[in-house]
Amino acid sequence: MTFSFRFKSLVFALASLMLMAGCNTNSANNSDTQTPTNSTSNTSTNEHGGSHSNDKKININSAILSELDKLEAKLGIPALSNKIQGSRPYANPEELVSKKVITQEQFDQIKDMVTVEDITLTGEAKDVDYMTKLGLMKGHLIVAKELLDQKKPDQAEPHIGHPVEEIYVDVEEQLKERNVKEFKSSLINLQNLVKANGKNEQIKPEFEASMQAIDSAIKGLPENQRNNPKFVLQVINELLDAANSEYGAAIANGKIAAAIEYQDSRGFVIYANSLYKTISKQVSTQNPEQHKAIENSMAELIKIWPQAMPPAAPVSTPEQVNKLVKTIEENTQKIIKS
Repeated sequence: MTFSFRFKSLVFALASLMLMAGCNTNSANNSDTQTPTNSTSNTSTNEHGGSHSNDKKININSAILSELDKLEAKLGIPALSNKIQGSRPYANPEELVSKKVITQEQFDQIKDMVTVEDITLTGEAKDVDYMTKLGLMKGHLIVAKELLDQKKPDQAEPHIGHPVEEIYVDVEEQLKERNVKEFKSSLINLQNLVKANGKNEQIKPEFEASMQAIDSAIKGLPENQRNNPKFVLQVINELLDAANSEYGAAIANGKIAAAIEYQDSRGFVIYANSLYKTISKQVSTQNPEQHKAIENSMAELIKIWPQAMPPAAPVSTPEQVNKLVKTIEENTQKIIKS
């Protein structure tokens, strides 16, 4: 009786060990083949040190409107970016619901995209972010200049205001670190001139001074970095990602419902295209196939914004814009990782 019991116990133990070994083997195999269901992190750095905005969560306490517009475009809620900004601060992302900014059902759609934790960038990722923020400023001012030339100072003023009211604070510390002269005062002067009188003859020189100041800030980065296609392509991706979000936020029910977001996206695409031209020769020589795909997609993208003032009907849907942006991103990533 005792022997039979011990024998059965031994058999059971051996069977358990074999089962556990099998489970461990399956787990190991699955870890090699399965993709984690939640891979979003606050900072994502690729093998070249660059980060891409699609991999970063959005800090709802500090994100600029261009970043918050990703949530607006995702949910299709007009003016959501401003509503999120107006209900700050948030102790946790769930307060978007408790503060009645969005519903629980809407929050469930974006909960993996948002955070209240500070995002710290270092190395090349920090440099990409710095140049991207300055690029967004340039995009705003590019479209502001078009509107001023069309005698529409009331339309131009918000695009002059965004760089100074939103974006400047994100680069202010870096300007000091890089020994770049402050230019907030120039942006404020320009904004005040446009607010006071859109026909003021002082606007043109002040506008040129602001643009030159941003260009000087960009030169705070090493020249070899600014001319490196892999670095510039990362910045272009970030600018187009912002443009994609802005365009999505501009369209509602098949119409351009938000002129400012339409104009923002136009400015960002124009500057991204001008940046690509600075490296296109190098890219075409080293990566001709990817260059052709990027150049063709960029040409199609530019056509979607025929002018600064929105057309009666959108030239393309947000889905079509997204497809072009993703095509550019996929090809730039091949170059960046090569």
